[in-house]
Amino acid sequence: MAPRHLRLASRRVPFKVLFILLIFVPICVIGILIHAQHISYLFRPLWDNPPSPFKHVPHYYAENVSMEHLCLLHGWSLRSEPRRVFDAIIFSNELDILEIRWRELHPYITKFVILESNTTFTGIPKPLFFDSNRFRFAFVKEKIVHGVFSGRFATRGTHESPFGLEFEQRRAMNGLLRGSGISNGDLIIMSDADEIPSPHTVKLLQWCEEIPHAIHLELKHYMYSFEFPVDYSSWRATIQIFGPQTGYRHSRQTDLILSDSGWHCSFCFRRLQEFVFKMTAYSHADRVRRKGFLNYSRIQKLICRGDDLFDMLPEEYTFRELIKKMGPIPHSASAVHLPAYLIENADKLRFLLPGGCLRTHE
Repeated sequence: MAPRHLRLASRRVPFKVLFILLIFVPICVIGILIHAQHISYLFRPLWDNPPSPFKHVPHYYAENVSMEHLCLLHGWSLRSEPRRVFDAIIFSNELDILEIRWRELHPYITKFVILESNTTFTGIPKPLFFDSNRFRFAFVKEKIVHGVFSGRFATRGTHESPFGLEFEQRRAMNGLLRGSGISNGDLIIMSDADEIPSPHTVKLLQWCEEIPHAIHLELKHYMYSFEFPVDYSSWRATIQIFGPQTGYRHSRQTDLILSDSGWHCSFCFRRLQEFVFKMTAYSHADRVRRKGFLNYSRIQKLICRGDDLFDMLPEEYTFRELIKKMGPIPHSASAVHLPAYLIENADKLRFLLPGGCLRTHE
């Protein structure tokens, strides 16, 4: 009997193995499901490859230097007259940033082409924010070409990608552009409202001959205000010479990028409700994983710390960059080389400057 007893005992599953199978493994699986996004971003350098690098075009500028000299420094020549420039954006609710953009650029722009929708990219009904605030832009009313895109409202049970609705709006911009009077050879700026080319960048490209047919703009990226500079990773804005095949896009169109060409100020809102609106409205609204993310007091604390609204790790392709950008964005006390209208109206726009992180509720 002794040998048989030993054989039966040896077949029993050890308690440690049972604990691992019944308790530890399910906990690990649940943890992975809850934190899948963090894990994916943490190991992104292992599973994803960066896009091919841009070819940076050196950008020369200093005050009181002639345009002829600046064109020559870039390897171009001076035109006898400037090109017409059309600034084309799809608009959501960034009224303060839009005013800064148009105040900066209006001396160089022929038409401001703006398209807004009655729904968000996520299918939520929204007011026509620009149309109801036209009085703020009376200084360029003769230059405005405004269009309304009739969006599709999300219905319960549907899972339509917000990127599809965003693409439809960008495609609708093509028709609005052609009705704006744009002609072959004119310049067109394709960017979001918060991607602001510097005035001297636009002036350079409208006055110089032999510029590239299309060129991306390297913009200094800020988060929440100009107190939190992130890096120079913003590249989607482009300026190109309009032609028969030109289509409105917000994606890579060339390998060329003009260095240090302006500012990109993400989530640069005056009111906390505007933060909540964008967090639920734009194409990455799936990043709001819990209702608590939309709490006003939470958002306010994160703004003043320069921390991430969505509790996400940086989207980087190397572990070095990922580790370098973990944690809050360092504060900057510099308000140099910013849009002139912002500095001239510092009292009204204090929330966008160093030390102005507190926001209003309404």
